Amino acid sequence: MEPGALVLTGYGINCDYESEAACAKAGFSARRVHLEDLLSMTQMLFRNSLVVFPGGFSFGDDLGSGVAFSAKIRYAEAALFDLLLQYVEKGGLVLGICNGFQILVRLGLLPAVNGSYGEQQATLAPNLEGYFIDRWVRLWVDSSSSCVFTKDLDTLELPVRHGEGRFIPANGELLNLLAKEKQVCLRYCDERGLPTQEFPHNPNGSAEAVAGICDPSGRIFGLMPHPEAASAFYHHPDWTKRKQSLLRAGDVPSPEGDGHHIFKNAFEHVK
Repeated sequence: MEPGALVLTGYGINCDYESEAACAKAGFSARRVHLEDLLSMTQMLFRNSLVVFPGGFSFGDDLGSGVAFSAKIRYAEAALFDLLLQYVEKGGLVLGICNGFQILVRLGLLPAVNGSYGEQQATLAPNLEGYFIDRWVRLWVDSSSSCVFTKDLDTLELPVRHGEGRFIPANGELLNLLAKEKQVCLRYCDERGLPTQEFPHNPNGSAEAVAGICDPSGRIFGLMPHPEAASAFYHHPDWTKRKQSLLRAGDVPSPEGDGHHIFKNAFEHVK
């Protein structure tokens, strides 16, 4: 049996089907599970190798993005928060995409600098431009990071679609520690592949162009861009142009998109 991937859904999450499909494409036996079902049957957590918190607008972003969903996990009688920590300690992987990233940050599962799990050390604030951003971005990948999901990757092109994606750490010291400990896996970059604060390359004004981070173990990963929406070559808006360029150069385009490699890395790790 292939490794299992549990994809959470419910309460306004709306990227669960795409996330489930991306996990299955990478090789996982993927299954969508409502949060309430997981709270009533918590042991199913340990029967999976990957848990995905997909994108969406859980609880309508009331009180702030990810606030209500994370509170439900932290304060549920089922003690799901503690079980998630046990799950990661046993080698399980956790991926948070967009709203999922916001939830993991609110829970204190990310960035967990110095192993301070459960302590909120950062936030994802409204975009600096003041409105919802829906566009494709280029991402620089830290090849020296211990993050399981970004292993052997260089640069990526993925779509973003969010209103609250500006990463703000508690203070400058924490931001420096994140960089020092190689926990900043992804940064928004320009056409040259250089991290930037300039809009629209950096769509939300994130500090130091942070687009994705991992915990100290490298097994919890959160990012604002949507890899599940770029799992195929044909998802990219310029796929026709890219295909012709490759064919004229004598190359055959790969059917996989940049986002597929994030899920594939997770699969290869647990496999």
